[in-house]
Amino acid sequence: MSEDARGDHQRRADALDRQRQAETRQAAALIEAFARDAAAAGIRPEALTARTYSGSGRVRTQVSGWYLKRDRSVGVGTDGAFYVLSTPGGLRERLRGTTLTPSDPPLELGRGARDGESLPLVEALRLRLAAGDDWA
Repeated sequence: MSEDARGDHQRRADALDRQRQAETRQAAALIEAFARDAAAAGIRPEALTARTYSGSGRVRTQVSGWYLKRDRSVGVGTDGAFYVLSTPGGLRERLRGTTLTPSDPPLELGRGARDGESLPLVEALRLRLAAGDDWA
């Protein structure tokens, strides 16, 4: 690869990284605002669970908050952080629960999924807030 081609490749990679970081900052601000709005509206948070990678069960987590999708695959903690609710689900986790770490939130939930399974984050947050405690 020539020096010019390497430089072009690096510039494109840097531009994509800047775009991803900007989207993450925008999504994080939306998530934080949702957590504040949900608490202010009196929407009760619940103990979030994580699905095992095998899909065979759910595991307790240390996170309290709100599910954003009805399949309970992602949620927002009362701490204003975004969580992907999946875990390896070994015996220890099944017995003691799992510890989740916040993830960078996307501007579109399920991006790259099958048709009809993706949803803009702003719309998911709006729907969840509008549903109040009747999310079931």
